[in-house]
Order: sequence, then C-alpha cells, then structure tokens
Amino acid sequence: MPDITPFLWFDHQAEEAAEFYVSLFPNSKITKIVRNSGAAPGPKGAVLTVGFELDGKRFTALNGGPHFTFSEAVSFVIHCEDQAEIDYYWNALCIQGEGQCGWAKDRYGLSWQIVPAELPELIAGPKANAVMAEVMKMKKLDLAAMRKAAQS
Repeated sequence: MPDITPFLWFDHQAEEAAEFYVSLFPNSKITKIVRNSGAAPGPKGAVLTVGFELDGKRFTALNGGPHFTFSEAVSFVIHCEDQAEIDYYWNALCIQGEGQCGWAKDRYGLSWQIVPAELPELIAGPKANAVMAEVMKMKKLDLAAMRKAAQS
C-alpha cells in the first residue's frame, strides 16, 4: 500500500504548529525542515515545509501563505483512554473554539475530535439513543455521563 501522509497548509506558522503538536503527543518529533531555496514563493531561507511525527504517524506542514485555511470538513480524531486524557487534549487544543460532541479548534484553526476510545461501543450498544442524546448536549465529552447513559 502506498504511504499516505496528511499535508497541512499553514499561512506562515508551519514550524510553530509542528513544534506545538510534537510537544503535546508522546513519541513525537520533528523529522525534517526544508527551507526555501528561492525557487518557491516567499523569502529565501524561510521554512517551507516541516516533516513531523505524532506518535509515529507522519505529517507534513507547509508555509503556503494565506490562500487556504482549515475547515471542520477535515479533522483529526484523538482516541483517549480516560477522562484525564480527554481533559488534557481538550485544554491544550481547544483555543480558537469549541464545537459540539468533542470537536475543538486549535490556535491554527485545525479541528480535532477529542473522544473516548470506547465511543464506538457506547454509541453502538443497546442504549445508543440515550448515549447519543447525552453526547449531543456536550461540548467537551464527559465519559462518566456517557457511561451512565449507556447503563440507564
């Protein structure tokens, strides 16, 4: 299978964003910084792309200018093991805005879904309607409330 790498377009914050993301996730690192040779638009010597890994998953960030921005049409899901992990990522990433049902927008406008790893089981179980009704009331997900709805 071919290697597929998410490619994120930033105005001018590719290195800053990559450093921020790497600081949040375990087993993460910057792998490569490519500077503009003068052939691409923008200042010669400025950061053009940044390769980085988040827990072993490869990403590339580009300083492409202000032409494109992120939207909620694309998001990254963080499958959290417990409420403490949900709270950690929510507090770190939910800077620009919070949406419903665990969606958060970070300081760069990138959308994240911060969800418990057991979410698929909770919303597919016998009390799926009760769980979904509870989830629809939430911004940051409350795992205890979701579990309670699944058992009611």
